[in-house]
Amino acid sequence: MKKIIQLVISLTTISAVCAAVLATVNAITKTQIAAIREKAAQNAAKAIMPPVKSIDKIKGKDGAGDSFVGKNGAGKIVAYAVVGSAKGYGGDISLMIGFTPEKKIIGYKKLEAYETPGLGMNLVAEEFTKQFKGMDASKDLKVKKDGGGVEAITSATITTRAVCAAINAARRQLETLLPPAAADKK
Repeated sequence: MKKIIQLVISLTTISAVCAAVLATVNAITKTQIAAIREKAAQNAAKAIMPPVKSIDKIKGKDGAGDSFVGKNGAGKIVAYAVVGSAKGYGGDISLMIGFTPEKKIIGYKKLEAYETPGLGMNLVAEEFTKQFKGMDASKDLKVKKDGGGVEAITSATITTRAVCAAINAARRQLETLLPPAAADKK
């Protein structure tokens, strides 16, 4: 009995020390990880926008992530970059989607995705992504199998549906950023 109590105390002590170390490492790296993610989002926004004079960060509403707005030399808004996320086959898919003020898709960049290599990870392949350029996103996008106009990645329909869902989520977030008159145009 005494041996069991000693083992329980030893395991409890080891577990407490490990938990303390993990909590310390998390506290130290939390801000660095946030800064890296912010920089990745800014780089993705720059990459999908047309050439602009300035890119400003705007706070998302209702707990949504930050978005970016691109302006030309005259200060006119020419593009938005908004994060959209959805559940894919291998986990969450997070994309930075570029939109014109008229809700046309400029393109997207992957921020995070853990899809099957060679199948679902084709969500970044040019053959797949180019179909979205210029597409009207004022209504929900759907895969052709679901009655929409998006051609699915072969053997990765779940991933394709997730890309559509992420774009749809980003569009809904965009609508909260647009002036009321622009948001009403559908």
